[in-house]
Amino acid sequence: MLRLLILHLALIPALLTGASVVAVVVCVVSFVVRVFGVTAGYHRLFSHHAFRTSRPMAFVLAWLGASSGQRGPLWWAAVHRRHHRTADTVDDIHSPRFHGLFFAHMGWILDKENLATRFEEVQDWSQRPELRFLDRFHVLAPASLIAVLAGLGAALAQWWPTLETSPQQLVAWGFVISTLAEIHVTSAVNSLTHRYGTRPYKTGDDSGNIWWLALPTLGEAWHNNHHHLPGSVRQGFWWWQIDLTYWALRGLAVVGLVWDLREPDPAKIAVTTTP
Repeated sequence: MLRLLILHLALIPALLTGASVVAVVVCVVSFVVRVFGVTAGYHRLFSHHAFRTSRPMAFVLAWLGASSGQRGPLWWAAVHRRHHRTADTVDDIHSPRFHGLFFAHMGWILDKENLATRFEEVQDWSQRPELRFLDRFHVLAPASLIAVLAGLGAALAQWWPTLETSPQQLVAWGFVISTLAEIHVTSAVNSLTHRYGTRPYKTGDDSGNIWWLALPTLGEAWHNNHHHLPGSVRQGFWWWQIDLTYWALRGLAVVGLVWDLREPDPAKIAVTTTP
């Protein structure tokens, strides 16, 4: 994928823009918000219906997910549903067991055969024209983020020059560096958690839990838990398994933006004696 190659090459000029406190803060905020768009929107909502929300809120989550540079919501959910159906078999397009660690991490995205949206996998969502539009024109979301970052950088450079930032710097940190970080972090769920990690549940695949990866992925790396109960809104089953996406959704539920969070069945969590 040409855009992915350009993004990696852009890291060098991005680093040459220098750093500032504002740029680092913007980078972190951009990273967290967009990873949440993927984990809460693309994954737990569109792929698994782990909670319910309004149509406008669903589109907001879809837009945040699309701004991550991981293509459209229908494409993403279709790929993920296929993954669960074929996990770690020869038909799983990003299984390290059959295709190797690099291909599972990123190589599969570069394969043109995997770029078309399989609408038959997402018939429940593909009837919404706004999602089909975003799925087709998913580049609009990251492009809008770049425009906002450039505008913010220009405003800060003019009105608060002591902050030592610029449009180029905020785009570099808030988009280029942040996007590379979140793409590789979320891709590691496909690669690393299907090669390494603990496996307290017998799921019939290679999924594992990696505690340190659960932090930057906002809870997604409790992956053996997820393959055990894929419809659960909570992937960190035990108190010490930090799942920031789940707690953020709980917060949104308090203010009424999401509801009907599908909690895991305690009896099914307890099938293992080694939490």
